[in-house]
Amino acid sequence: MDTKALKNKILELAIKGKLVPQNPNDEPVQVLLEKIRAEKEKLIKEGKIKKEKPLPPITEDEIPFDLPKGWEWVRLGEIGRVFSGGTPNTNKKEYWENGKIPWLTPADLSSYKSKYVSNGKRFITELGLKNSSAQLIPRGAVLFSSRAPIGYVAIAKNELCTNQGFKSCVPFIKEINEYIYYYLKYASKIINENASGTTFKEISGTEFANLIIPLPPLNEQKRIVEKVDELFALIDELDYEKENLKELIKLTREKALQLAIQGKLVPQDLNDEPAQVLLEKIRAEKEKLIKEGKIKKEKPLPPITEDEVPFELSKGWEWVRLGEIVFIGENKNIHKELDLNIIVNYVDIDCIDNKKYKIKEIKRKYVKELSSRARRVLRKDFILYSLVRPYLNNIAIINEDKDNFIGSTGFVVFKPIIVDIKYIFYFLISPYIRNYYLDLMKGFNSPSINMEEFITTFIPLPPLNEQKRIVEKLDQLMTLCDELEAEIEKSKKDAEKLMQAVLQEAFKGTNNIYPLT
Repeated sequence: MDTKALKNKILELAIKGKLVPQNPNDEPVQVLLEKIRAEKEKLIKEGKIKKEKPLPPITEDEIPFDLPKGWEWVRLGEIGRVFSGGTPNTNKKEYWENGKIPWLTPADLSSYKSKYVSNGKRFITELGLKNSSAQLIPRGAVLFSSRAPIGYVAIAKNELCTNQGFKSCVPFIKEINEYIYYYLKYASKIINENASGTTFKEISGTEFANLIIPLPPLNEQKRIVEKVDELFALIDELDYEKENLKELIKLTREKALQLAIQGKLVPQDLNDEPAQVLLEKIRAEKEKLIKEGKIKKEKPLPPITEDEVPFELSKGWEWVRLGEIVFIGENKNIHKELDLNIIVNYVDIDCIDNKKYKIKEIKRKYVKELSSRARRVLRKDFILYSLVRPYLNNIAIINEDKDNFIGSTGFVVFKPIIVDIKYIFYFLISPYIRNYYLDLMKGFNSPSINMEEFITTFIPLPPLNEQKRIVEKLDQLMTLCDELEAEIEKSKKDAEKLMQAVLQEAFKGTNNIYPLT
């Protein structure tokens, strides 16, 4: 369920007068507008606000849709005064140290989910307020981020200040602030699309005051706000449950992988041939492949010391370095060895589906189109694993052979020797490896590990038969997790049907039923 789109649909219905039924007994909106004008005149006479030139009348070309009977189009500046913000000099400690006045930036609202806001991360002093363009904004004001980015909305829970990235509306009649809040949440996308600016988009105080808003009678505003609150709470509850389930499934996967490589997922069998015997067979097989010229002899890897061992292993297991039990695939300088007009089956990092762990796309490119990164030879039953941002799990087991099958040097391409390939695969997507490589990564734009760090990685090696039991159990658990995730996706449709029913209930007394699409 796209909860953001669903909320936008509810807001659209609300501001078009289609979310709750109209009541002919409501005090007409013209009476509300007269009260607003009277309050504005009173504030001017008391010297609390300045008299400003009248806002331009609303033209027919500006009106985006027809309103229900009893509603009026008005400009935001007619029903509330507009505040801009400011920033005290950041080099003057006396403007900031021990400050008590809340001071907000748009970033303070970036992850804010509540309708009301009381403060941001920083506070300013009375002196900072006095010596800057920052203004004290009263409780109940509607805050709207007017740049970097446009569209965060909140209601001030108390007196506060904002930086110049906000335009704030203080309604002349406080009771209308929640309706204005929901209108601005709906209109934020439209406002952003029509905003000007090159480096970043921005809406000025004048443009903000000139925004047109469909204004219902006050009692209908209250019914709208109450219904939107109710529907949003239901959506949030459904979304919260869904996210909780997804997080639980993620944790289950990670826990199963962690237990697997610690020898705690399946029972040990004392009759299994120990990993030490398996290691001797691997070394013998590796020597055989070297003699046959199928792989190159490499320099010995450093022994593992007791101080390096991250955790104790089960009986029959051995700590080894990854390079001891695999061999690295070959490289091919395709620009020298192939005609430039030959088509290559190319796999880059972005060709990997790191949710399903498979190659989702093979790019068909001429040799002359490819950079020098295209060098790794890909073969069936090899694993390709991205050394660039390894925590993203760009990994796949190659399940087919192709002519001129080449991968990026961002991958290491390798094949296990007498070791279950799925055991190695599961090891490389485990949280142990993610955390281990995070400490090793270097580089800012494309953090990565190098080949030496990869082949010297410690891996807990179980007996071969236990590897097979581990893989079988993990396959079962991962399949179950996949099925649960599929059920959650299916439940999205059920939730949408439920929400449709709720909306239909909300539309009782109106002539139309409005679908979610």
